[in-house]
Amino acid sequence: MPQARIIVIGNEKGGAGKSTVAVHLATSLLHEGVQVAVIDLDVRQQSTAHFFANRLAWARAEGAILPQPSLPRVIDVDDIAGAMATDVDVIVIDTPGADTDLSRAAHQGADLIVTPMNDSFVDFDMLGVVDPVTLEIMRPSLYAETVWEARKRRAVARGRPIDWVVLRNRLAPVEARNRRRVDERVATLSRRIGFRAIAGLRDRVIYRELFPFGLTVSDLSRTVRPVQVSLAHVAARQELRVLLHELRLVDAFGGSVAAE
Repeated sequence: MPQARIIVIGNEKGGAGKSTVAVHLATSLLHEGVQVAVIDLDVRQQSTAHFFANRLAWARAEGAILPQPSLPRVIDVDDIAGAMATDVDVIVIDTPGADTDLSRAAHQGADLIVTPMNDSFVDFDMLGVVDPVTLEIMRPSLYAETVWEARKRRAVARGRPIDWVVLRNRLAPVEARNRRRVDERVATLSRRIGFRAIAGLRDRVIYRELFPFGLTVSDLSRTVRPVQVSLAHVAARQELRVLLHELRLVDAFGGSVAAE
């Protein structure tokens, strides 16, 4: 039986949008008819777990029919292997903003690692260390080294490395000198350590409005509409569709999205 494709959303910094990306990827895949399991390894915040608990509660209260993921419970590293063997097409794993045993185990089992970062050197610091005078890259960060080691182990075990994507979230709407500087360093580091950098999700009000209901723009329809719908919501849905394509998830739906 084909193994589930494992998508890990991770970095070692909070506030970069990991949970936002996790819930949007999971719900989008569910609406594509993909069987999805979601694992929230952030045992303190549990933002992703709360999102799907709210989703189930809202659907029951409103009599709405919404696709739901399975939610394997993972407490320690011993649970990871069993959770990754769940009989679904895709497993989306949201990791904490810290280096933990659970996060390392998830990264080592990933097929795709998605690392969200905001448009600043504050977030770039978790990818690479820059010279404080010249802003030239001195070395990869500890998190980048962790992913590098996970990719090497995966390549040895399965004959191919993990696909690593850095997601440029919440990009500023106007071109600024700081953004250009960050762009240049991201491009340089991507060539050095082998990740793909793509545009992610903008800082849209609709994403925050729908979160308490456990909903995303993928869920909006004639019967599922807890907030007023506008053209901005259409743009948000298209933005998410482009993201799925750039992550190479959309094109796989002709058959199975599970890894070989």
